[in-house]
Amino acid sequence: MTASEMSLYAYQQRWIDDRSRFKIGMWSRQVGKTFAATLEIVDSIAAARARGASSPWLILSRGDRQAREAMRAGIRRHAQAFGLALREVGRAVDVAGETFRADEWDAGGGNVVTALPANPDTARGYSRNVYLDEFALHRDGRGIWAALYPAITRGHRIRITSTPRGTGGKFHELMTGSDAGWSRHVVTIHDAVAEGYPADVAALRAGLADDALWRQEYECAWVDEASAWLSFDLIVSAEDAAAGDARAFSGGPAFVGVDIARRRDLWAAWALELAGDVAWTREIRTLSGATFAEQEAALDGMVARYRPVRIAADRTGIGEMPVERMQRRYGRMRVDGVHFSAARKLDLATALRERFERRTIRIPPDAALRADLHAVRKTVGPTGALRLAADPGSGTGAGSDGHADRFWAGALACAAAAPGASVAAGVSVGEPGAVRAAYAPAAGGGR
Repeated sequence: MTASEMSLYAYQQRWIDDRSRFKIGMWSRQVGKTFAATLEIVDSIAAARARGASSPWLILSRGDRQAREAMRAGIRRHAQAFGLALREVGRAVDVAGETFRADEWDAGGGNVVTALPANPDTARGYSRNVYLDEFALHRDGRGIWAALYPAITRGHRIRITSTPRGTGGKFHELMTGSDAGWSRHVVTIHDAVAEGYPADVAALRAGLADDALWRQEYECAWVDEASAWLSFDLIVSAEDAAAGDARAFSGGPAFVGVDIARRRDLWAAWALELAGDVAWTREIRTLSGATFAEQEAALDGMVARYRPVRIAADRTGIGEMPVERMQRRYGRMRVDGVHFSAARKLDLATALRERFERRTIRIPPDAALRADLHAVRKTVGPTGALRLAADPGSGTGAGSDGHADRFWAGALACAAAAPGASVAAGVSVGEPGAVRAAYAPAAGGGR
């Protein structure tokens, strides 16, 4: 079997039939880009073996999980369809004091496929064809590009696929270049459906309920980075697969930020745990159209799980009454009600950005979270003062005006965790045992 004999959508077949040495594709989410890219790799190996040659490949994915998925759901699946025997050779790779697992499969005769999480150090030392999977999401894309480009010096090929992530990265630069050396492919969700991909576009868009995210993830629209408070590079650099897991809470000092909403936007609560100077996201909870009683119940659960040292909550507008109830329930010294004035919002957003810039925050890899964090833009008002506002259409709640709810919940949590912030019962941040002892809801503080 060859790739031309398999049942493919026309856009996938065009990708595989394109034999250009330098090839890049910007595709919608979930329309089969990794499937097509890994099929081309297996097809090239099968063809090389048939003529007694070799076609070795290096796959760089944004993390361990994505690298394993490319090998198992892509390479192995296609190899089985081709009747191609692969020997799995998993091994550990030590790079700059850090150990990575390399998924490596050998088809014999020098036809080896190696998959690694992408960073500039893992990209060095290879001479083979290269596939960059979701390149726009790789941390330090420019450093990775500089480190791996020599791998293809001796006539090897390079393949890149990704959905877009802002206008400031290496993927954007390569995809929008005008040089004739690159073959460029674009497949939006509309292109895919027009060529037979089975998707209900209207239902997908309604279910996502986020215009900005829809344009980026499905319509391959570039998002301007110049005015973004948090660039995609900063956001992606903080992503860690271990973040966002409440079960990982180890009893350290915890802090919660709450962005209050009732109808238009999302109610959002973000829990952080300090481990040394790094703030690990343990949970991000959102509710849409929930009653105040339901919001209180959700926050009760988070307080019981993490026993937070401090809770910072938006008391602007409808938040006044919920914050007063929080202070009665959890203790007035523990709950800080924050009025969202322009100056205070700038302080909160700065606390959040400083964590990202100093690499002292870990967040879960999640498209909706990424979009919310990237949605807040900086503008200059008539008096020259810096102002922050969310990109219209970035919100995820019904009827949202783009409030970027998760962004502000995270900013509130970071402000609560800032060194020197006052905490409940006079307990200092960094004393988890004392934090536990200090936790005691105010007497008579029920609903």
